[in-house]
Amino acid sequence: MKGSSVARRLRRSRGVSIVTAIFLLVVLSGIGAAIVTLTTAQHTSSAYEILGARAYEAARTGVDVSMHRLASAANICTGVAENVVMPAPLAPFTVTVTCSRTALLMNDGVTDLAPVRITATACNQPTAAGACPNPAPGLDYVQRVVQATL
Repeated sequence: MKGSSVARRLRRSRGVSIVTAIFLLVVLSGIGAAIVTLTTAQHTSSAYEILGARAYEAARTGVDVSMHRLASAANICTGVAENVVMPAPLAPFTVTVTCSRTALLMNDGVTDLAPVRITATACNQPTAAGACPNPAPGLDYVQRVVQATL
C-alpha cells in the first residue's frame, strides 16, 4: 500500500516542475529586458548630456571670440550675425554670434555708455544657410545660448 500512495503522489506532481521552470524563465526574461531598457536609456541620456556640454562650450567660445574681436578692432559692433568656425573638438557645432550696442545715457545727462551685448547660439544642426538656431531640427538637436554684456 505504501508503494502505491508514493507512486500516486509522484504522478500528481509530475507537471509542477515544468510550470515552475517556465515561471522562472518568464520572470528572469522580464528582469533581463528591464535591465537592457534601463541601460539603453542611461546611455542615450549620457550622450545627450555630453552633446549639451559641448554645445555650451561652443557657445562660450563664440562669446570669447567675439569679445576678442571687439577688443582688437576698436570696439566695433556691427549688429550683423556671423558664424564662428569652431576648433576640432567642437567642430560638429555651428555658432552664430550677434552683437548689439545700446545707447545708455547716465543720470548726469552727459556720460554716454554704450554697453555691448554678445549673444552666441551654438547648435549641432544648423539651418540650410548655416546659422543657428534651427526652427525645424532633427531628433538629436542640441542648442545652447550664452550671452555676455560688456
